[in-house]
Amino acid sequence: MIITTTDRLILRHFNEGDIEALFLMNSIPEVLTYIPIDPFTDMAQAEKLLHEVIFEDYRTRGFGRWAVEHKASGKVIGFCGPKFIPEYDKVELGYRYLPEYWGQGIGSEAARAAIGEFKPRLGIDEAIALILDGNLGSMGVARHIGMEPLQRDKFMEHDVTVFHKWL
Repeated sequence: MIITTTDRLILRHFNEGDIEALFLMNSIPEVLTYIPIDPFTDMAQAEKLLHEVIFEDYRTRGFGRWAVEHKASGKVIGFCGPKFIPEYDKVELGYRYLPEYWGQGIGSEAARAAIGEFKPRLGIDEAIALILDGNLGSMGVARHIGMEPLQRDKFMEHDVTVFHKWL
């Protein structure tokens, strides 16, 4: 299901054909510098993520992370979208992209489009972003879409800045 589009991107639900893209996003150490998980080493880990996390979020919450497809190539190059974070009782806007797409404004373009769907499509009127210390790229994306630092905190045993925006 397509959620929204921009000039360069399609934001849509993940599907079975996206397992390889999920594996890439979660296996490249450079991509995971500020993500508190170990790199995937097996495609079965990506399949498990798709079925037990992403699809489960779609089923139980009615929303979850969205695939970001690059229109020009037709490839899934990352994700951007909502995820309920129980520790905060709030919905996070999260995003992650393959390194060859960094520095092109894609993160801000996708984040702006995604957060624009939170209220009208999902009825969500507040969003947070949990950004690990040192992740200047993600902080820049959050600021570009109007999020502001709300507080410093610990999440998954890491120091984070919680960014916030009323929608």
